[in-house]
Amino acid sequence: MQNVTDRTSNPFGMRPPFDRSDPGDRTAVFGYGDANADFHVIGDHPGVHGGASTGVPFTGSDSGRAVQDVCREVGFASGPAVRPDLENCFWSYVHMCCLPGGRPPTEAEYADCERYFDAELRAINAHVLLPVGERATDHVLRAYTTQRDRLELDMASLHATEIRGRGFMVVPIREPTDWVDSDRDRLVSRLEAILGRDYRQTKGVATTVG
Repeated sequence: MQNVTDRTSNPFGMRPPFDRSDPGDRTAVFGYGDANADFHVIGDHPGVHGGASTGVPFTGSDSGRAVQDVCREVGFASGPAVRPDLENCFWSYVHMCCLPGGRPPTEAEYADCERYFDAELRAINAHVLLPVGERATDHVLRAYTTQRDRLELDMASLHATEIRGRGFMVVPIREPTDWVDSDRDRLVSRLEAILGRDYRQTKGVATTVG
């Protein structure tokens, strides 16, 4: 089943739960990409992974550019760097709102955005979730798998591995600014391997919207 929207930016009309940005600044960086995607890349917040100036996740920061580069290599992204064309891939953040000076959200602010993130994730209904960095990985493993209590949150070890979730496959991505040696190549190889097989078998009833 396909979604009913072909909008690229904020396809489901999400509205931020609050506006704590500086006057005149962007209030939030909404989800972006192919609303019918099988792959959903999940970042932390605009202050870490970029987008406050462009409105597009994973733009305007070193981490964002590294993630986008991998997406380009495996065929998910093409076109302009600041507003790429995405195919079979959707980008969003656990915390969409822009905060003054790009500061990290508080625990209460993360909690305020959680229901919005969850609603969009389930509307996209992807097969493979790719959380970027420790915070996003911790959230995805807790919310969408039964594995978090069994796993140490060691991003160097979890990077580019496959973890079965409740109807999802989760492939954690180490924070790109921490990548060493073969981390980028490992991620590219993992995605190419998943794309080369019937990854849709990872789908389960737990991700059915409604």
